[in-house]
Amino acid sequence: MASKVRSQFRCSECSHVLPKWVGRCPDCGTWGTVNEVVALTALNGSSTRRAVAPSSPAVPITTIDPGVTRHFPTGVSELDRVLGGGLVPGSVTLLAGDPGVGKSTLLLEVAHRWASGGRRALYLSGEESAGQIRLRAERTGCTHDEMYLAAESDLQTALGHIEQVKPTLVVVDSVQTMSTAEADGVTGGVTQVRAVTTALTSYAKMARAADGVAVLLVGHVTKDGAIAGPRSLEHLVDVVLHFEGDRASALRMVRGVKNRFGAADEVGCFLLHDNGIECVADPSGLFLDQRPAPVSGTAITVTLDGKRPMIGEVQALVGQETPSNPRRAVSGIDSARAAMIAAVLEKRTKLRLSQRDIYLSTVGGMKLTDPSSDLAVAMAIASAYIDLPLPATAIAIGEVGLAGDLRRVSGMDRRLAEAARLGFTDAIVPPGVKDVPAGLRLTTADNIGTALRALRSIDNNGGRS
Repeated sequence: MASKVRSQFRCSECSHVLPKWVGRCPDCGTWGTVNEVVALTALNGSSTRRAVAPSSPAVPITTIDPGVTRHFPTGVSELDRVLGGGLVPGSVTLLAGDPGVGKSTLLLEVAHRWASGGRRALYLSGEESAGQIRLRAERTGCTHDEMYLAAESDLQTALGHIEQVKPTLVVVDSVQTMSTAEADGVTGGVTQVRAVTTALTSYAKMARAADGVAVLLVGHVTKDGAIAGPRSLEHLVDVVLHFEGDRASALRMVRGVKNRFGAADEVGCFLLHDNGIECVADPSGLFLDQRPAPVSGTAITVTLDGKRPMIGEVQALVGQETPSNPRRAVSGIDSARAAMIAAVLEKRTKLRLSQRDIYLSTVGGMKLTDPSSDLAVAMAIASAYIDLPLPATAIAIGEVGLAGDLRRVSGMDRRLAEAARLGFTDAIVPPGVKDVPAGLRLTTADNIGTALRALRSIDNNGGRS
């Protein structure tokens, strides 16, 4: 049965099919993502299918060796935590982040630790010269004889370097700077990025049995924080990591978004310095303001970032009554949620907040997106309003509803265990908590008013008054 070739145009973001090319996808509204694809159709309108003998037969799943996908540690403990134990031979990992956040510094450290473990690493850079990378390696102490370096932006030449060096780890910095003559488009464009990623992924999979090559790709991000290039880029790779951080802070976080070999909700913490990057195994202390005595307007909570519990501190400042429109300024907290909590406090606890300026902030650049921090935000605002310091040994965990009720949140056992480990003695939580760590006293409250009254009964020395 004969078939004919016809052209279609498909959006790489949402896979919407169009009969002709347009600059902007009418379905998702994204510019420059519509590309031509070739489709085969039968002349009589029906599809043609022909059975092909498989190259390898299907086998029972119980006969497959699970050790084939064994993790090999990179030597960077926080990165291994996010990866699920390390890198898997034949895998392709995409690390995306803002310019200047420290992606190259982190991967240079990974290549150095990998080489220090007796394994060969190859660092391919399409953005910097070999001399620039050597200067950074000298400054951060990341030099080793088994660590090879090449400044290359052509894909075929880069594959030639891999064949010649025969590494077990390849770092490509970055995938947007690589280009291939086998695909059309400009360097960094949708077509080129897809072709380069497909070629590197195919090479890693084919070389898996013989050489066991793991590939680390650096990816750029757009203005809104999404990975630059087609959305299908994330589907081509095995692991997608986001490298986050504020330029004004030394704290950096690697967040897992996709992981075919482990959990996809882990978070790794780092500190970026002039002389390199270091892992932070216990980041809770970074988000607490160390002071000799408690002050009003502060409250402490335990948030879950992925599976990782972290202590966070909320600071609030309530100004005097103003006849004009009051100001609401927040940093590290969702502004809409902060406004909702202030409205609930005014309605359910009779605090006159509508005509007062309210300023809210977190310590250490922490971002509180978990609803479990609602109670701590409410406590901080109430403490600043009545100018009464909250106990330094107490934490507040719970989601605040519009009716003023407190709701339980997930992972309460891990949150309380982290608080007990760090020496906190009291916790204000919603009802229903059963597992209480040793040394931690629970005070349950079903609404925001009860929670505020409960905190008055705990003195600043950690005892009951």
